[in-house]
Amino acid sequence: MRVISKLLGVLLLAAAVSAQAADPATVNGKPIKQSLVDYIVKDATARGQKVDDNIRAVIINKLISSELIAQEAQKSGFDKQPDYQAKEELMRRELLVNSYLQDYVKKNPISDATLKSEYDKFKAQMGDKEFKASHILVKTEQEAKDIIAQLGKGGDFAKIAREKSLDPGSKDKGGDLGWFPPAAMVKPFSDAVSSLQKGKYTAAPVQTQFGWHVIKLEDTRDAQPPAFDKVKDELRNNLQKQQLEKLVNDLRAKAKIVDNTSKK
Repeated sequence: MRVISKLLGVLLLAAAVSAQAADPATVNGKPIKQSLVDYIVKDATARGQKVDDNIRAVIINKLISSELIAQEAQKSGFDKQPDYQAKEELMRRELLVNSYLQDYVKKNPISDATLKSEYDKFKAQMGDKEFKASHILVKTEQEAKDIIAQLGKGGDFAKIAREKSLDPGSKDKGGDLGWFPPAAMVKPFSDAVSSLQKGKYTAAPVQTQFGWHVIKLEDTRDAQPPAFDKVKDELRNNLQKQQLEKLVNDLRAKAKIVDNTSKK
């Protein structure tokens, strides 16, 4: 029995020593967990940083410092304050949600075939023509009509745009919008441009949510869509966003949600 008792004592001591060795440090008896160090190293390595023994020592030292401050904050009761607890709950939830969504995207990748199909839709939306146009944006229909009348008497489009247009992006350029596909503009604007002949301006004001426009078509050319490889990442991001929106909508549809604020 004494032999067994001594053996158990040795095993328990060895286990205790092993447990102590597993964690790189303790702060007032509380361990700095090796798992935390391992995660930080893994994250840094994934971002391309080389982690050597010196970097590991810096990581451990920072964890010791943060643990000291955390312990002091707990002593002062800071972690019991309502504002802190609310913020902690929100941060924990955000971390959980973001981690889950990242994992969801990883497990549900957008296929190359889907990306190619989306690219074909993108090209179709762009159309087969691009336009170079200028415009003068004003607040009222009457102002736009007055400008059209002024142009009819030989007024200079660019000069009037610099004087009267409300569009800060094109005003100083004489109303020049550069080259664009029809899909880049709101429908009333693109419809008006598409119906114009080169060098002509709209005979009637064009209304959009931005105000009233007088539009002049400078030139047209065949559409020049960007190469697939140049927009592939953007297309993937857009599809992933739609994917996550669908996930949330599906969860909402299956959930029992009671909005108490709507009863007030």
